[in-house]
Order: sequence, then structure tokens, then C-alpha cells
Amino acid sequence: MVQGMTGTELAKLIKSAKVPGEDYLIVDVRDEDWRGGNIKNSRNYPSQRFTLDVDDLIKRTKDIPVMIFHCQLSQERGPKAARMYEGTCRALHDTSPTVYVLQGGFVQFGESYKDDPELVENWREVIW
Repeated sequence: MVQGMTGTELAKLIKSAKVPGEDYLIVDVRDEDWRGGNIKNSRNYPSQRFTLDVDDLIKRTKDIPVMIFHCQLSQERGPKAARMYEGTCRALHDTSPTVYVLQGGFVQFGESYKDDPELVENWREVIW
């Protein structure tokens, strides 16, 4: 079951000794709205292509125990991608990672942590 993760919890995870891409992975499913900043070490899998790319993402992340998904606000695209990823993992790939959705999405996370280079990169104030 997909769970929620707060920005504070994600910031603590990123700043912990856990290794991105090994212990956890942040998946950003924003499309054109991806420009203007992103969470450090996240991977962009645009929602417009997510259905086509979900199997590839699962193959690339099958050994990563924690997956965190988000979009701009994490109200539609992020939760939908998280549910699709989790369901496909269980049904077709016999894996069961822990799947989260970042509450408040990049808008809230970026506003809170835009000045922390350990958490946010490529921030462009003009876009926000």
C-alpha cells in the first residue's frame, strides 16, 4: 500500500547515511513543469510516458527497497505513478518495495528547502 512521506521525513532521509539509488530512490514524474528545480539525486520519469516506462523503471530499481514518488503537488500524477509502480511490481515482477508519495509535492518541498543544496538543485526563482 502506497504511504505518504512528509518533506521533513524526506529531508532527513536524504541527509542520512542512506545512499540514493541503492537504499532509496526519488522518482519525479513531472513533465514540462520539471524545469525550474528538482530534488537532489531524483530521477525524472515524465507522467506522459510513465505507463510505457514503468517496466523499465522496475527492472532498474528492483533491488532498491524504498521508492518515493512526487509531482508538482503530489495530488494526481505522483500518486497515480506510485500506485502503478507498486501494483506492477507485485503483479508482474514479484517484488515488494516500500512505496511513498511525497506529501505536498515539489512545490512544498522546494519552497521549504530551495536554499539547501543538499536537498534541492537547479532551483530557478524566476519560474517559481
